[in-house]
Amino acid sequence: MSAQATVAKKLGKTRRARGFSREELREVELDFQQALKLRLPIDQRRKSKRAENVKALKQFLRKK
Repeated sequence: MSAQATVAKKLGKTRRARGFSREELREVELDFQQALKLRLPIDQRRKSKRAENVKALKQFLRKK
């Protein structure tokens, strides 16, 4: 079971992202290696930080 990241599209819609950005991982105090061990998808190209993704990561870590 893995958490799923989202990104914004045009007109306020969202879609599935390739993975979580480093900023989102930093917000929940995870480093790159820890995220890989937890099998979380990571998108190295993304620089944005979405509150929904941070919330999803926190919820995922609570379950672990």
